[in-house]
Amino acid sequence: MNLDIDLVSNIRINLSAIERRTSTLTKRRSVKKEYQAAWLLKAISLIDLTTLSGDDTAGKVERLCEKAKRPISLDLLDRLGLQQGEIQVGAVCVYHHLIKEAKKHLPKNIPVAAVSTGFPAGLSSFKTRKLEITESIKNGADEIDIVINRKAFFEGDYKKVYEEIKALKDVCGEIHLKTILEIGELKTYENIKKASVIALCAGSDFIKTSTGKISNGSSREACLIMARTVREFESYGYGIRGIKVAGGIRDAKDAIRYLVIINEELGGTWLSADYFRFGASSLLDDVLKQIKKLKTNAYQSSYYFPRG
Repeated sequence: MNLDIDLVSNIRINLSAIERRTSTLTKRRSVKKEYQAAWLLKAISLIDLTTLSGDDTAGKVERLCEKAKRPISLDLLDRLGLQQGEIQVGAVCVYHHLIKEAKKHLPKNIPVAAVSTGFPAGLSSFKTRKLEITESIKNGADEIDIVINRKAFFEGDYKKVYEEIKALKDVCGEIHLKTILEIGELKTYENIKKASVIALCAGSDFIKTSTGKISNGSSREACLIMARTVREFESYGYGIRGIKVAGGIRDAKDAIRYLVIINEELGGTWLSADYFRFGASSLLDDVLKQIKKLKTNAYQSSYYFPRG
C-alpha cells in the first residue's frame, strides 16, 4: 500500500496513556497458577530460538536445532501429558551463511529465519542488502529478518525507508519478511509508531523490536504501540501482520507479560507463531525451569536442560 508521508510526519503519542495501559496489563492482570503451565508452553511454541554470535559453528547450529525439535525432556513431557513433537519452537534464527546447516537438521514444520541486509547495522549498500536476501532464499531461508535504514529515518526521509523495505519485500516474494525497528535507537514512542507504520505499509509481514545487539532491545510499551499499529492496520482491511519482540527477554515472567499484552490488545488469533514471536536465546531455559517448578514444586538445575 502507499505511504502517506504527511500522516507519518504528524504522528503523536500520548505517553502517559501508553505507560498507564502497559502498567495495567502487566501488573494488575496476572495469570492464575492453574493456567501458567499452558501459557508457558504457548511461549515455547512462539520462540525463535536464536544464535547470532561471531563464534557460531555448524556444530553449535546442529545442537540448537536438536533443542528446537525437542525443547522439553521426556520426563517433563510425561508429567504434562504430552508426546514428543507436540511442542516445538516457532523457528530457528541464524546468520545467512548457516541456513543450509540449520535446514539439514530441522523438519519442514520448523522454519529457518535468517538475519540479512547487513545485520545488525544495516549499513551495507542497497545492492548488497538485496543480494544477501536472494542468497539466503536460495539457501533455503523460510523467513528473512532485515533492519530499517535508521540513517534515512533520522534524517526524516521516510519515503526512502519505505521504498527500501518495499523493494526488499519484492525480493522476498512469498517468503516472510520481518522488519527490525531497533526501538532502543528510535528513542521516542512517536518514532516507534512512525517506523511501525512505514514498515507495515511497505509490506512487512512482521515488525520486530530489535536486533538484540543493543542494551535497550525491547520494552512492553513498545510492544503495546506496535500491537495497536498492527490492530489499526488490520481494521482498515490491510490484513493481519505479526509482531516479534527481541532483545533482553530472558525470563518466563516477562514472556507472560508480553503474551498478556498481545492477548488483550489483539486477541487470541495473534497468539500463534504465524503472528507473534519471541526472539531469544536464553528464554527457553527459564521457561522450562518454571514449568518444572509448577509440576514438581522444585527448581531443576540449569544443566538438566538441553543446551544450544
